[in-house]
Amino acid sequence: MERRTFLESILALAAWTPLGRSGQPASAGRKAVLISMLPTNLSYAERFALARDAGFDAVEMQTVAHRDEAHEVGEAAKKAGLPIHSVMNADHWRFPLSSADRPVVDRSVAGMETSLHNAVSWGADSVLLVPAVVDPMTSYRGAWRRSQRVIRERLLPLATDLRVIIAVEEVWNKFLLSPLEFARYVDELDSAWVKVYFDVGNVVFYGYPQDWIRVLGPRIAKVHLKDFQLDRPNGRFTWKNLGEGDIDWPAVRRAFDDVGYHGVFTTELSSGDAAYLKDVSSRVDRFLAGQQP
Repeated sequence: MERRTFLESILALAAWTPLGRSGQPASAGRKAVLISMLPTNLSYAERFALARDAGFDAVEMQTVAHRDEAHEVGEAAKKAGLPIHSVMNADHWRFPLSSADRPVVDRSVAGMETSLHNAVSWGADSVLLVPAVVDPMTSYRGAWRRSQRVIRERLLPLATDLRVIIAVEEVWNKFLLSPLEFARYVDELDSAWVKVYFDVGNVVFYGYPQDWIRVLGPRIAKVHLKDFQLDRPNGRFTWKNLGEGDIDWPAVRRAFDDVGYHGVFTTELSSGDAAYLKDVSSRVDRFLAGQQP
């Protein structure tokens, strides 16, 4: 091979970047769909195939307690060639870790144990956890202390042994209401197996997601994408498809780039048919490219 041809081939290889299913560079991040967005009248195999054909790279499952159903889910993912990247834990609202009632906490821990084992059997690397709920019976301070104690003493040993991340999410639970608090909560647990599941839409009532992203930085393990339109004078909101609400998506994309997050972005929207899912997939492509979805 002539020297010039050789150098050109080396430069071409250096510039080559693997492409995901969407055609986006793999470094831009992968796009996933939450299982609840896929039609429930279809089998798991059909749902996974539908997500694959719509252009998604992965699926986020919800907790499955029954062994046969969990096995069906795993087989459907393998058949479709669509990995399960995360598990959304169930029962953390009905049975919060922050409860002062021991049986309630026991139910919550059992649900997380099932979710962690689901993650291992499906090849997922994280489980989403809403860590606490502040209500008339549970103070903010009590929710903080009790939930951290349960995570540290009863969940982290198993998560560490299984090598699955507990990804704590901020949501409308009157808890973790600022990015500084969120960062502190995770840091105090002082474990590589506790990180942040950041929901872009959940913070728009009281903050700007791009600000939260820059504060949370490397703590972010996974991301949810949703959009809202706010009616601030009346304190109401309307769910919107990506790009149709109030979020400044190019600014959000720049923030993720600034902190070096190139992981999985999971859409958490209403369910729909094949045409709808393909449209959502295209919107995520535009977001990953730094454009308005």
